Amino acid sequence: MTKIVFVGAGSVVFTQGLLADLFALDLGPVHIALHDIDPERLDTAAGAASYIAAERGVTPRITAHLERRAALDGADFVINIVQVGMNAATRIDFEIPARYGVRQTIGDTLGVGGVFRALRTFPVLRGLAADIAEVCPEAWLLNYTNPMAMNVWYLHALGLQKVVGLCHSVYWTMHDLSALIGVPLDEVNYLAAGVNHQAWVLRFERDGVNLYDRLDEVIEADPELRRRVRVDMYRRLGFYPTETSEHSSEYVPWYLQHSSEVERLRLPVGAYLGIVAENLASYERTRDALKAGEPVPVEGTMEYAPQVIHSMVTGTPRTIYGNVPNTGLISNLPSGSVVEVPCLVDSLGVQPTAVGALPAQLAGLNKGYLNVAELVVRAAIEEDPRSIRQAVMADPATAAALPVEQIWALCDELVDAHRNYLAPPLRAALR
Repeated sequence: MTKIVFVGAGSVVFTQGLLADLFALDLGPVHIALHDIDPERLDTAAGAASYIAAERGVTPRITAHLERRAALDGADFVINIVQVGMNAATRIDFEIPARYGVRQTIGDTLGVGGVFRALRTFPVLRGLAADIAEVCPEAWLLNYTNPMAMNVWYLHALGLQKVVGLCHSVYWTMHDLSALIGVPLDEVNYLAAGVNHQAWVLRFERDGVNLYDRLDEVIEADPELRRRVRVDMYRRLGFYPTETSEHSSEYVPWYLQHSSEVERLRLPVGAYLGIVAENLASYERTRDALKAGEPVPVEGTMEYAPQVIHSMVTGTPRTIYGNVPNTGLISNLPSGSVVEVPCLVDSLGVQPTAVGALPAQLAGLNKGYLNVAELVVRAAIEEDPRSIRQAVMADPATAAALPVEQIWALCDELVDAHRNYLAPPLRAALR
């Protein structure tokens, strides 16, 4: 029996989608073990899992655990979807920087929001890695929790080897680009590589014909398309970024800190707070529907984790995009950093593809991103609170908004606000 553990299963909306996908695949006997520290959310997740299984016509074993080690015992796969601090911590990540004049849209990957989300998450990842090493050392950890690159980098620094970061951005970018130019996705060949939320479509073809030419025609004919960050970046850099304009705007210094660019490119400052509110409302609708015996949505997500599990269990080969250590996979990005590349998955596990060198302008941006990630991981590994401030100093968007004294003051305030989640050595104020 294949045992699949959800850590952070109380992220009910995401758990539902993954379970709908898993239960649509032929995996043989399956044990779904759900873990969360919130009893109500855990109970809701268990109820949703049973409901979705019945709707899919399958009969997995489903267990719910408030204690993590009990859930992990004997696991084959661990899906990490934790969000440490939940909505309250996310709101702090937006509201305090906003007082300093720092604009964010999503705040979960880079910038001050990404840095402090990582620092809140690392102590949980350290405990999770230790538990996996003791009770299920052969399990694969499939990480969805952001900031993806920082979290996977940190897990590898702790010695966990069977870990891959999974994100849907490459797939949905190619899905949407194909629709935009009127070519069926199954007729498109593509190659993307870079770092999570800042990878690049390096090849975009059908039958050997470059589809970028067609994309150029569509963009030229539609002025509103040119009012999007990722289109603006594509026109200037020559390659299309694989994450939304809202995300992409946060990793460079050119957009969010200029009011004229916010208006020109229709950037929704603080957008993630609305997403957080909608996620909470969706959870409450699911919770209330299950209590009332009413139906809940059973919709697949096309996420990678169920596909990865199916390929490893059955040997069915698939190509996915994974976040893995850079062991020469992208030759002009730092060795040991975490990069996003195509990976073959089969019964042998995750096998990344070497892409070679990125175009210099793309590698330059990715190196700036990875500089921040490296300093955050160093802060945790070396227990050095100065590295937190140095990471935010190196962040392109924050550096465009604030002088260095205010960057340190902002970090001090965020450290104090999140101190209960941070490792004790990182709680020091450095005014």
